[in-house]
Amino acid sequence: MIKGSIVAIVTPMFEDGSLDRDSLRKLLDWHVAEGTDAICIVGTTGESATVSPEEHCELIKLTVDHVAGRVPVIAGTGGNSTVEAIALTRHAREVGADASLQVVPYYNRPSQEGMYRHFKAIAESTDLPVYLYNVPGRTVADMSNETVVRLAAIDNIVGIKDATGNLARCIELLRDIDRSFAGKGKSFGVYSGDDASALALMLCGGAGNISVTANVAPRAMAEMCKAALSGQTARAIEINNSVLDLHSKLFVEPNPVPVKWALAEMGKMPAGLRLPLAPLSAQYHDTVRAALRASGVL
Repeated sequence: MIKGSIVAIVTPMFEDGSLDRDSLRKLLDWHVAEGTDAICIVGTTGESATVSPEEHCELIKLTVDHVAGRVPVIAGTGGNSTVEAIALTRHAREVGADASLQVVPYYNRPSQEGMYRHFKAIAESTDLPVYLYNVPGRTVADMSNETVVRLAAIDNIVGIKDATGNLARCIELLRDIDRSFAGKGKSFGVYSGDDASALALMLCGGAGNISVTANVAPRAMAEMCKAALSGQTARAIEINNSVLDLHSKLFVEPNPVPVKWALAEMGKMPAGLRLPLAPLSAQYHDTVRAALRASGVL
């Protein structure tokens, strides 16, 4: 099982919205050097909703090829079409990704049974490990803990990125997973998709954090996760406090707008986005800049 700090990496773009492949390669090298435990490519933060299918496939292959086994690569291959998600997942498998991340289908608002059948079909189409991704603030559809436990019984469904920010619900899921699979040889990780509550979840048994903050503070997030997972609670709290402002200020506008602006401010890449996302409003520049400085990354 992959554990620790998993960066939900941005997709660098030039000002005209075209892909900046060289900057992506440099970011990947930086993350490996800074201790990031795994790369999640073409997820929400990677603007999966606006890259073309051809670009989506290219970004997965580029990442796998450039990382070259130095850390695991989780490919975002989900979608609101089961057929499309299966096709993307098969591509990820063919080019050597280590796992896939499957978002709850958006816009078509499937029932819990529809979600179960969707993810089951994807898992049965591949031998890749599959991570579920519940982010109801974006998808509207909210996968219940009961559905997650049903899906966890499928051999290659190995974890979930929970971006609800609901710590109590995540703790209940950890308990339900333990009750359902204790002694049965099933490993299933619950990962935070919410930087602000990630530390608390790991201290309660979570397996790691699929992080936006790690884009700009990879070493701090890697060290915080390592401390939390090894029981060094005081050290984990200390590190988390040092980047606390980033957890909130990188969301003053919809992700990934602030984090891409922050990376440009740090000189890591241009600040390009694709419509319908717009550049970070000027009123927030000082806010995000102050958070970068307070966290010691600028």
